[in-house]
Amino acid sequence: MKRTPSSRLLRLRASVALLIVSLLFLPNVSVAVDPATQASPPTFVIPPPGETQELVLRDGSRAFGRVERVEGGRVTFRTTSGVVMEVTAEQIVTLRPVAGRVVDGRFWPADPNRTRLFFAPTGRSLRRGAAYLGVYEILLPFVQIGITDQISIGGGTPLIFGGGSQHPFWITPKVQVLATKSTRAAVGLLHFLNVGDGHLGVAYGVVTQGSDDSALTLGLGYAYVRSYDRNPHGAAIGMLGGEHRVTRGMKLVTENYLWRGGGFVTGGVRLFGGHLSADLGLVAPLGLDTVIAFPMVNFVWQFSRD
Repeated sequence: MKRTPSSRLLRLRASVALLIVSLLFLPNVSVAVDPATQASPPTFVIPPPGETQELVLRDGSRAFGRVERVEGGRVTFRTTSGVVMEVTAEQIVTLRPVAGRVVDGRFWPADPNRTRLFFAPTGRSLRRGAAYLGVYEILLPFVQIGITDQISIGGGTPLIFGGGSQHPFWITPKVQVLATKSTRAAVGLLHFLNVGDGHLGVAYGVVTQGSDDSALTLGLGYAYVRSYDRNPHGAAIGMLGGEHRVTRGMKLVTENYLWRGGGFVTGGVRLFGGHLSADLGLVAPLGLDTVIAFPMVNFVWQFSRD
């Protein structure tokens, strides 16, 4: 039987969907263990210099700081504000390292969505096993999974689209190629399938300069269109974005695009806490006779801390 372009796309779509679902859930599979069969209670150790830990107790209280001493089943924990806590091992639910920094004695956790601006990727990468699920403008869900500390893959599809069996979707492979203390660089692809009678996308490279709290991101890409009955064509596109943290749970974010004959600018805020972040902003197209701005609302939930 002769395979049509539509059948090939349907097979590719099914394969990508299966891969994403598998990668999303396999890293989180765990085995239940009966406490009565455990050989010994968990062991707590003093962390290396500069590392901050999150302590969660059985009464629901939570503190940020570091373990100073472990002796005779008791743990001495000093918070970022200097308060010393003495707890028993049985009182501890979790004790784990966290990313962030201390500001005036208070711990500021890292942005859980630092690998993206509003829409564009930054040069930062997801760590292996980290994953997030988000939605653009309420109707465009997407997922991204860290395969290694430098490679991630993801995809998404509109919740609502016209009739017919050709439902559009996109895939987002990304590879980090440079990582220093203040500079991150990555290349990747945003590739759409089942769009009209062909597919389209953007191949890009991005460089992020600065810290996780304040940075500039420069991106260059090539937007292309491939059709089954037309010659392929494309155009260069540039992006300049930035982010600056102003409070413990808020960042200012901008993301701006320019191409031959057009572009748009964006600006807004990112609110975050724990595993959830929310982007609220405005998008204004360039090159129009009148100024028009559209609202932008994005939500992202990170399944595991990056």
